[in-house]
Amino acid sequence: MPIIEKSNYTKPPKLLFNGHLETIYPSVFRKVEGIQYTRERISTPDGDFLDIDWSKVGSEKLMIISHGLEGSSERHYAKGLAKLFNQAGYDVLAWNNRSCSGEMNLGPVLYHHGASYDLATVILYVENKHNYDSYYLTGISMGGAQTLKYLGENGLSLNPKIKRAAVYSTPCNLPDSAATLREKGNSFYKNRFLGKLKTKMQLKGEQFPGLVDLDLLKTVVDFDTFDTNFTAKVHGFKDARDFYQSVSADNWIKDIQIPTLIINALNDPLLSDRCYPVKLAEKHSQIYLEMPKRGGHTGFLVKGEEFTWSERRLLEFISG
Repeated sequence: MPIIEKSNYTKPPKLLFNGHLETIYPSVFRKVEGIQYTRERISTPDGDFLDIDWSKVGSEKLMIISHGLEGSSERHYAKGLAKLFNQAGYDVLAWNNRSCSGEMNLGPVLYHHGASYDLATVILYVENKHNYDSYYLTGISMGGAQTLKYLGENGLSLNPKIKRAAVYSTPCNLPDSAATLREKGNSFYKNRFLGKLKTKMQLKGEQFPGLVDLDLLKTVVDFDTFDTNFTAKVHGFKDARDFYQSVSADNWIKDIQIPTLIINALNDPLLSDRCYPVKLAEKHSQIYLEMPKRGGHTGFLVKGEEFTWSERRLLEFISG
């Protein structure tokens, strides 16, 4: 499909005058009230568990939300989508990646950008236990990458009940996105993500003695070292480079067979060139790429509005 050239998100709040402020302010200060999830725990094929959170209105349509790195169903962007889609007549399921629901998972693994297998487990569970007429998928940041990977992996064999998908602030190319965390100006994001992941890896190492080098973990100050010695080792990759390249969503986007919207702001501090798949979208009949000039990373605030522009844009697209 042609690139969506003229995005109508043009005026973020005046005080948020660059991509960093547009990213950090909602992450720290935005609150979404009125969503009370009902939690359900489901089993994975490898003997672990996933916690999934429901917000139902009695619909035959289900929106499935995948959260971002070190996020959860409780993040403002997940609750914002849940509330908006509930108001529009959709049931919502927001699933939590392993270790992200407030309780450490059971197995000798955590989660990562390529963990589309857990999204597959969630969808299969819903299909077997519930009776929805249609499903819709959305993901934010890492969750967007997991969603795109899942859709491409399944291609023509995708469950026909899955009608549309929409993601935003998504690292379509993981090597390029990871490279942004080496930039001096992005040290805030690097330190925040890395600190949380190191804490989890410490707990996982204590849970499984000998799994990782906990002495080395204490010295880690960058993602290349962390992902080579910990993420890659725990999940069966050679090193950070192999991990980034192997799970990058753009390995699969070309195989997506349903209408799918990708929204990535051009001033997103955590995305770089190949995270904007322009050439692919120009030739692909099912990929819609929208690149607002502003928005930051999972930002897109609108002055005086409860919901972000990206949340309303996703609803507009999903509703067809």
